[in-house]
Amino acid sequence: MGQHNQTITREFVFLGFSRDRSTNACLFVVFLSVYLFTLAGNTLIIIAIRVDPRLNAPMYFFLSNLSFLDICYTTSVAPQLLVHLLTSHKIICFHCCMTQLCVSLSLGGTEFILLAAMAYDRYVAVCHPLHYMVVMSRRLCIQFVLLSWTIGFLNGVVQTVFTVRLHFCGFNIINHFACELLALIKIACTDTSANEISILVTGVLILLIPCIVVMLSYVYIISAILRIRSSDGRQRAFSTCTSHLTVVILCYGTAIFAYLGPKGNISSNQDKIVAVFYSVITPILNPIIYSLRNKEVKAALAKSVRNTILLGGK
Repeated sequence: MGQHNQTITREFVFLGFSRDRSTNACLFVVFLSVYLFTLAGNTLIIIAIRVDPRLNAPMYFFLSNLSFLDICYTTSVAPQLLVHLLTSHKIICFHCCMTQLCVSLSLGGTEFILLAAMAYDRYVAVCHPLHYMVVMSRRLCIQFVLLSWTIGFLNGVVQTVFTVRLHFCGFNIINHFACELLALIKIACTDTSANEISILVTGVLILLIPCIVVMLSYVYIISAILRIRSSDGRQRAFSTCTSHLTVVILCYGTAIFAYLGPKGNISSNQDKIVAVFYSVITPILNPIIYSLRNKEVKAALAKSVRNTILLGGK
């Protein structure tokens, strides 16, 4: 009987944000603008880092990978969200839903590990500047990136396998705008204790442990900066870290609140707001934060834009 009920659910229906057409039209304009700016901003950062020799350093290698990751992450959610804002039938097939779930979880897990690797990079740069280029070799940077993608992919596959095994008994209405893990678990009609345990375990491995690595890195970084006698030296050291720290707080904070925070008093609307923040808003904030706080990136972006305008004029 359970297997029969499982096969009935061939598609899911999203409730989305609102049933009011004018509200959805306004949200469409907002999210479309955010999505286009996300694509443009992160693409410009990738191009600037690739063509500007001044940005040939481990920090910018990680930043270009983070920008590429943000493009992929927001693309796994935003196009479908935009289409559903303009339609009354917000439907996704079962296999498409599981694919979206796997991709978004994989990319999210990759970002958390990558941010921890970037924190270690900043720790070496500030605390061991004379050995920085030796320690943060090209090979080690590539290994960090590959490790991030591997762990993220395993996270997505494991969570998706646990979710596919759930029975939904024909309850296919998801009070969300995407196939989000917690929203799917809420509508399952079978025991979800294994899913909750897997979320807790992966939350510790993918969120808490990298977050602890980041915190320890910045404890050493801040203590090293405070020992610098020159105020200009302290300011330069802080400027190389504040952009990354800001992004870390935004990414880890929203994810920990969503997956490891107390669930009793959190409504579905709050879940949607948090999901919008880490899947749509955060990817556009990364290029803004890095371009505003980093003089080298700002100069490289300005140069890339000028070259693009000149080429377009010709």
